[in-house]
Parts: sequence; C-alpha cells; structure tokens
Amino acid sequence: MSGRRAEGNWFVRTAYNRNWSKEVYSFDLASRETLFPPAAGDPRMISIRIQNLTKRFGPTVALRNLDLTINPGELFFLLGPSGCGKTTLLRSLAGFYIPEEGSIHFGDEDVTSLAPHNRNTGMMFQSYALWPHMTLAENVAFGLEERKVPKAEIKRRVAEALGSVHMGAYAERKPNQLSGGQQQRVALARALVIRPRCLLLDEPLSNLDAKLRLEMRAEIRRVCKEFNLTTVYVTHDQKEALSISDRMAILDGGKILQVGSPKEVYRRPTCKTVAHFIGETDFIEGRVLGTEQGHIAIETAIGRFLGVAGDPAFSPTAGAMVTLSIRPECWKLGREPKAHNAVRGRIGESVYLGEVAQYAFVAGAVTLKIYELNPRFVGATSDGDLVASVEPDDVVVLGA
Repeated sequence: MSGRRAEGNWFVRTAYNRNWSKEVYSFDLASRETLFPPAAGDPRMISIRIQNLTKRFGPTVALRNLDLTINPGELFFLLGPSGCGKTTLLRSLAGFYIPEEGSIHFGDEDVTSLAPHNRNTGMMFQSYALWPHMTLAENVAFGLEERKVPKAEIKRRVAEALGSVHMGAYAERKPNQLSGGQQQRVALARALVIRPRCLLLDEPLSNLDAKLRLEMRAEIRRVCKEFNLTTVYVTHDQKEALSISDRMAILDGGKILQVGSPKEVYRRPTCKTVAHFIGETDFIEGRVLGTEQGHIAIETAIGRFLGVAGDPAFSPTAGAMVTLSIRPECWKLGREPKAHNAVRGRIGESVYLGEVAQYAFVAGAVTLKIYELNPRFVGATSDGDLVASVEPDDVVVLGA
C-alpha cells in the first residue's frame, strides 16, 4: 500500500513494507523532473525505430530484416522461444551488438553504430549484476560516477532513485542482505538514476519466486508509467507480458511474426506458431467451404464450424486447407444440441482446480482441451455424450 502528495515544492511518498512498517520518502519536485523523463507528449520522450535490421554470428542469422516501431512511453515486450532473437535484439538496442545491416533510431537520432555508453540507455540484466562489495547507494551511484557527475548531485539523485522504488531505507545495506525482490528494485533504481532515454529489461523477474513475480510485475509497470519511460522488456513468460505490456512482438527464427496489444495477439493470432506460443489452444484441421453470415465456413473431421481469420489479410478460397485455433476457455459444455460450432463427445480425463476444471474432451478420434469455469461436469465421464460449443468469433482461422 502506498500514497503520495505534494507539499510545497516537495514530493512526499508514503509506503508500507512487508511488515506493514510505515516508510516515508521525500524529494524535491524540480529535481524529480530532471531525474526521470518528462510527461507524455514531451519531445524528449523518444520512440525507437528499427529498420531492416540483420545480425549474424558467423553462419547463424540471429535477426532477419526486422522492422519495428516502439512508441514514446510505451511498455513493449519481446517474446518467443529460446533462440528466437529477442535478447539479440535487446542487446542491439543497448549497443552491445552492432548489426551487419539496417539501422536503429532513438527518436530522430541514428544510434546504430554508437557505443553503449553514448546511447544513454538504462539496462537491467537477468542476474541484476549488483556489486557485492558495495552498498546499495554505491551500486546505484556507479553509473553517475563513471559519467563524472558532481558528488553532491550523485548523492541527491541516488536518494531519489532509491526512494522511487521504495528502497530508501536500505541505502547502506549490501546486496547479500536483501531478498531477491529487493535486489530487483535496486537494479531498477540503478538503471533509472542515469536519466536514460529508454529502459531495457532482460528477463528481470526470472530469478524470483511466483508470488514475488506477481508483485514486481505491477511495480515495474508503475515505475515505467509514472516516469513515462519508453521500455523494452524481454521475457519467456507469456502471463507476464499479457498482464503489463502495452504492446508485444512475437519472434521466431530471427523474424517478427506478429505485433499487437495483448488482447489482439491472444484473441487473434495470425499464425499457428503465435497461437501455440501464447497460451493454450486446440488446433483442428479443416477445409474451407466458403463464407456464411460474414464468417468463414470450414468442414472438419468433428463437424462444421464458422470462424474468423486471424490475419485480416488472410482470405482463404473455397477448398483451401486451413487450421482452426480455439482457446480451451472458449468452449461451453452442455447437453442440448446446438445449431452450429458444436461437437458431441465425452469427458475422458479431468483435473479439478476449484474455480476451474481442465478436461480432455474426446470427440471421435480427436481430443480437445476444454477449461470450465465454476465446474459443473467434473465426474461426468460416465454420463454419456455432452455437447461442446463455441462462438464463431472465438474460432480463429489460420493458414494450414
């Protein structure tokens, strides 16, 4: 729980730690405006523009002709399986890798060949990379000392940065005296204190337990949005990306497969790889019959379906082979026959999780994954046939 208020020319933050002890941090409002990027719409908030970017490591092509634009102040996620190129792209933005082809622009500036220390990015590594022999304040101050910032200003800005992530009371502790979540906050403060043009995060929550990951997701989004930072975030965790991102890009084999908001990517995947990577889904092969009531009609081995194209540019002709993607939670179970998009079958196996049950629904030679919220059919494996139905807008038609 936390709150904040302005008192004269001072910004006051009140926070409660895990033991519900009250902690108060304050810093000068004018200083805060220089410590962090300005509000949305300010010309100093940068966009990131990547054009035709290619990066090779010997014979291996890690990035292939990438084009991508990240908007000012956006929290943008890069996702994909291991080896897809997302970390290579992040390190190219930081300046650790120089691409063989293409360009990277921060706002109007071409930074493709700039050294990392000249790009003014804040980088937060998976391991946090805190110096074990330094206090937290010394760790946060390191980047400012390398930039030859005056000592008085270093002291002020370090206090402000630690206060912004609720770690001001721990400034004189060493990293080994902190929990994983506290170390993560300090690493974030260190990235912020140099006044970065953009923030680059490389799987920052991978070392935390599940409960702490949930807490820190919200904390990272709070900091990025409160200080209007253009942020690029690499992760393997789909739930992490779906819960806090503004937009995301799915990569595979060094290429971008799809860019969109979490809802767009989850509900309207444009290819089978994206549908499989983001969440669970049932894939059903079929053949296009034509169009009906503004939907695509498909004949499958378990019945006839009406659906919608995942990619607006995809317009399959009659007779074309396609793949249907249906999320397990979109199915509805019942006993009454339905006019369309319905499959008869039975529950083969079930896993009861309280608020939800997961079923293996057997329909002939096909087994579907079905999730039922507020389960009513747990234990119905011997009750005869059930009907699983789905709305046409939840049936996504993908190229075969």
